[in-house]
Amino acid sequence: MSLETWELMSYVVTVIGLPLAIAVFLYEQRKERENEEEEVYQLLSDNYQDFLKVALENPDLRLFSTEGTTSLNEDQRERQLIVFVMLMSLFERAYLLLHEDDMSPKQARRWHSWEDYILEWCSRPDFRANFPRLLHGEDPSFVRYVEHLVSTQEAGTL
Repeated sequence: MSLETWELMSYVVTVIGLPLAIAVFLYEQRKERENEEEEVYQLLSDNYQDFLKVALENPDLRLFSTEGTTSLNEDQRERQLIVFVMLMSLFERAYLLLHEDDMSPKQARRWHSWEDYILEWCSRPDFRANFPRLLHGEDPSFVRYVEHLVSTQEAGTL
């Protein structure tokens, strides 16, 4: 091979091969990031399933009753508060890991499923009655988000 052939091949590599390698690298990075986001979402979903098992193991707390539970004894109220703290902690973790101001459609779809859970629980009077305790010490942006969500829900604009 002549020097001209080697020079031509180096130009081809520079003009075609290098941009192609960069494009493949960026594509692989994006796929890896999407896989990591999916894994985080799946782990959070598994944690919510674990929470549902705890709720199922405590039917006397009537955690899925549409009305607030007012006839609980002291032990039941304490267990209910612990369950609510677990749930709020899970919501905060989901918020910190999934919520962003500028989300892609896939990220927004994942987040909205969590937002639905938050709204569902915030519509319960006994859950909301415990807000001062549940939101104390939580991430300030998460607290603002939940308070805004609840006020929007109460106003009927959601």
